[in-house]
Amino acid sequence: MTPTNTSLVKYDNPKLVSRSTDAKAQRKQKSPQQSPAPGVPGSTRDGKLPPLEVKNQAEDILNSILPPREWTESGQLWVQQVSSTPATRLDVVNLQEQLDIRLQQRQARETGICPVRRELYSQCFDELIRQVTISCAERGLLLLRVRDEIRMTIAAYQTLYESSVAFGMRKALQAEQGKTDMQKKIEELEEEKKDLERQVNELKSKCDAIEKREAERRVVEEKKHAEEIQFLKRTNQQLKTQLEGIIQPSKK
Repeated sequence: MTPTNTSLVKYDNPKLVSRSTDAKAQRKQKSPQQSPAPGVPGSTRDGKLPPLEVKNQAEDILNSILPPREWTESGQLWVQQVSSTPATRLDVVNLQEQLDIRLQQRQARETGICPVRRELYSQCFDELIRQVTISCAERGLLLLRVRDEIRMTIAAYQTLYESSVAFGMRKALQAEQGKTDMQKKIEELEEEKKDLERQVNELKSKCDAIEKREAERRVVEEKKHAEEIQFLKRTNQQLKTQLEGIIQPSKK
């Protein structure tokens, strides 16, 4: 049978509700009730009175606050209801000791967010609600409202936390994707820069070669021009000398 001491909430002993393998018992439960014997209202044929079911209001409230636990084992349905026995001071002391023991056994964190610690304290609060409800149902219902409000607040904070984590993850992924794209663009620009630098170097080499070639050509042209000037000067001097030689005899 499933262990019943897994919770800090005090439960009664489990009860067997039905056996799926016992078909005869099911047919017997489904058969019509026997008519009461004449003259004895509500009695059966054997003369025994049917048992009276007395339901306590506190028990109904307890079952609504802390529903019974149900499980199936070996084809049998077991039900375990929360205990309606009033709690004593010793029960409260034992509850505190059990809480400390469970926190230590399950290695719950003392600070920060810890699902284990939250679960154990929630069970402890449910047990306190059970103890208070038995002595005062109205006080138990008020504590139930407090418990539900706390759970709603924690659920809201949890939803907000999950949303913020998801938002942060999306932003981180977008930033990582943008970083990757930017890195790729930087690499492309660096390749383009290297290509342009290579073209600049090639153009500089061509420019230097052209300047050197033009400088050599200019030197050759200047030398040729100087030689032509010298040739023309000599020719002019010769012609001048010849002209003077022709003019002087004619004067005599």
